[in-house]
Amino acid sequence: MTNGNGAPPEQAPPQLNVLAQYTKDLSFENPNAPASLAPQAQQPAINIQINVGANNLSENEFEVTLSIEGKAENDGKVMFSFELAYAGVFRIVNVPKENLHPLVMIECPRLLFPFAREIIATAVRDGGFPPLMLDPVDFVGLYRQNVERQAAAQVASGVKPS
Repeated sequence: MTNGNGAPPEQAPPQLNVLAQYTKDLSFENPNAPASLAPQAQQPAINIQINVGANNLSENEFEVTLSIEGKAENDGKVMFSFELAYAGVFRIVNVPKENLHPLVMIECPRLLFPFAREIIATAVRDGGFPPLMLDPVDFVGLYRQNVERQAAAQVASGVKPS
């Protein structure tokens, strides 16, 4: 098939559309208030965990969930903790199959992150603390770690990677 001048037809460009964004779950705990709100002698230790999950809703639509958990501790006492599951529905078309998984697991959470970051900053501020501004996340590095972990788990279980 040609486009009339002997050249093959152009392939439609890849598309990534955000159809919806929403908070699936949000929890903020301030278990030691009001004592935790008093001036502290030192900065709290803050631990953050980030995970990405995806569900295939239809052939071209994916729900991607960015899960962020955090805890601030000072002298062994929890000052605050939070959990956020922030999700989006994405339509992805004209993307080669071998590029689809990295696109879903890297680019989609990268688009969600600024909104999740703002929700967390606001929740922490509303809890009586200075807003917690999360550092940018290397979603490529996170993706590689997860792929390596899955491959190592398959090797350990005796399953050959596909």
